[in-house]
Amino acid sequence: MPLPTMTGVGRLTADPELRFTANGKAVADISLAFNSRRLNQQTQQWEDADVFYVRGSLWERHAENVVETLAKGMEVLVTGELRTESWEKDGVKSSRPALLIRSIAPSLAFSVAKVTKDAQSQSGGQGGGQGAGRAQQRAPQTSRPQQPPQDDPWATGTTEPPF
Repeated sequence: MPLPTMTGVGRLTADPELRFTANGKAVADISLAFNSRRLNQQTQQWEDADVFYVRGSLWERHAENVVETLAKGMEVLVTGELRTESWEKDGVKSSRPALLIRSIAPSLAFSVAKVTKDAQSQSGGQGGGQGAGRAQQRAPQTSRPQQPPQDDPWATGTTEPPF
C-alpha cells in the first residue's frame, strides 16, 4: 500500500539546512508549518486555528536548489509522501510525522520569483531540477538552437495557425 501523499501551502519556520551523507549525497531538511485561519463571526477578525508542523527532506540537486532558493518565513507549495520517523534515545522510543518532499516552490501569492535552470542541469548533469532563485548566483544561461520536432505544426514559418 503506498504512503499517503500530501499537497499544501505552508510556511518555512527556519532556513533549509543542507548536509551530506557519508557517501556524499546532499540532503536538505526543512521545517514547515501548515495552519488554517478562520473568520471569527463575532469580532469579524481572522484568527489562527489548528497548526500542523512537519519536517521535510529533499535529496541531491533538489536539496541544493532548495537551500539556495528558499528561506525562513517564505510561503511554499509542497507535495510529498507522509511517513513516520522513529528513533530511540536513552531507551526512550519516539516518533513524529515526516514529509519526503517530491516538489516544492515559492508561493507567488505574495512574492515574485524568477525561475532559472541550475548550472548542473545546464551542463547535462543529473537531476534536471529547476529552482526559483537568485540569478546572480547561477551560471549564465546559454541559448542553444534547437530543431523543432518534425510534426510541429507551428514550425512551418508561417504566421497562420495550422487549424
